[in-house]
Amino acid sequence: MTTIPANLSDFLFWVKEQTELFWSIDPKTSTNDFVCEEWAYGAKWIGLTDEQIDQVEAKYEIRFLPEHREFLRILHTIDRRERIEYEDDDEIVVKERPFFYNWLEDEAEIKRRLNWPFETIFEDVEGANKFWLKSWGVKPKTYEEKKEIFTRWYNQAPKLLPLTSHRFIVSDPNLQFRPVLSVYGSDTIVYGWDLRTYLLNELQDHLNVYKAVFDEEDDCYYAELEEEAALILKNDNAYNEAKIIPYWQDVILYWSSGWSSFGLEFPRKNGDLIQPIVKADQSEDDENEQKTFTGF
Repeated sequence: MTTIPANLSDFLFWVKEQTELFWSIDPKTSTNDFVCEEWAYGAKWIGLTDEQIDQVEAKYEIRFLPEHREFLRILHTIDRRERIEYEDDDEIVVKERPFFYNWLEDEAEIKRRLNWPFETIFEDVEGANKFWLKSWGVKPKTYEEKKEIFTRWYNQAPKLLPLTSHRFIVSDPNLQFRPVLSVYGSDTIVYGWDLRTYLLNELQDHLNVYKAVFDEEDDCYYAELEEEAALILKNDNAYNEAKIIPYWQDVILYWSSGWSSFGLEFPRKNGDLIQPIVKADQSEDDENEQKTFTGF
């Protein structure tokens, strides 16, 4: 396997080359161990010009980080939408969604996602999860007061810009680490501490970073990440005191599931191997029960 470039621009061109090569092989006729899904066969990336990026910033009143601009220049999106198939009441349902957002065409979806963190996290404030940070003070009784406090906090937090689905880059140029977050209401975790590790994590199924490993006990082959890719992702989750995300860090560490994002291990009860997702930032009147995720 080709060495994974450390330089971001080189890495982005490597991603472009590796993914387009993977997508160029017909899954219906290939004898390779790993092939792309049929919808991705023949896909190509579509980059933006600097002028187009400037126009997008003006349209949405946002500012891309330098590395985000580089991603948009080299990759940005592909020339088709991802197809998702699932079964519902014994019927096969097919839906399409952007593989990565097309900032020139996906206006409705992008506007929805720009509001997604606010709407879904506040829904957890009002919903069964009773999300409330200690830093917000005593939780008021009325909806209006809670929303006022949350809105004030949200407007001070670094802007989150959507990449694909519910993945967002923290758009703060003052951070040493500029992570990508997976935001599903208050269930928020780090999906990569920079754009390079995020893309390696997100696109690993489309890159040449797997090997087939035979399991004698199960008498079958399993897909296993190549050593280089596995080591990069492992190191990305290592503890580093410079890994600071103003405001959003409190959200990530609120649930026990977010601790591993910072290379921390949430204390388990009685040495249990499996730790339920429970509150870490807990008020005195809270009941620390297993979280039930909201289906947004």
